[in-house]
Amino acid sequence: MKEELDAISQISQLIISDKGFEDVLRLMVNITAQVMKSNICSLMLLDEKKKVLEIKATQSVSEAYNKKPPIKLGEGVAGKVALEKKPMIIADVRNDPYYRNKEIAENEGLCSLVSLPLMVRGRIVGVLNLYTSEPRDFHEDDIKTLTTIANQAAVVIENYRLLMESEFVKEELETRKKIERAKGFLMAEYNINEEEAYRRIQRYSMNKQKSMKDVAEAVILAWEMKKKI
Repeated sequence: MKEELDAISQISQLIISDKGFEDVLRLMVNITAQVMKSNICSLMLLDEKKKVLEIKATQSVSEAYNKKPPIKLGEGVAGKVALEKKPMIIADVRNDPYYRNKEIAENEGLCSLVSLPLMVRGRIVGVLNLYTSEPRDFHEDDIKTLTTIANQAAVVIENYRLLMESEFVKEELETRKKIERAKGFLMAEYNINEEEAYRRIQRYSMNKQKSMKDVAEAVILAWEMKKKI
């Protein structure tokens, strides 16, 4: 039990460290695999738009496993776990009707699997998978340890999502400010209204296959250079 507590403590320290998102997830699965004596441990994240789970981190060196195709929500073991938001324990994945990648399991010597949902305030964000090479009964303490790790992983994933959303919002606001400024310059230069100024920026963006932000920045730069000359 001490090993499990040490692992949870290590992961807690990772969460508050200054390491990058992917580094934290990779170290989390490494620690989990080591303490649980697992062949393969992986974290799959849910793409909410596509409704698929994709491997984001694993300590596995198996190219076949790491390149497994995404799993649709509700399909396979991981997809079922994500859809139903309940853990599943499979005694032998090679004989389980839900498991989709039996050939990889055979080649990699995978047997038992425990798969747990990663949840944030009732919302599924991914799945934690842990494989062993020999048949294994996952005891209550094992499930408690893995559930704690899954909860920690979910916090990391959610914090990263919120950070990315925050960065996206800031980028959007910055783009809007630049477009507004560029419109003002075009209106003054060509004596046109606001709607026409916006359309000119939009048309140029489409014709040149450049972002509206890039076009706005070019307009602002040209105006500033003109004023300085």
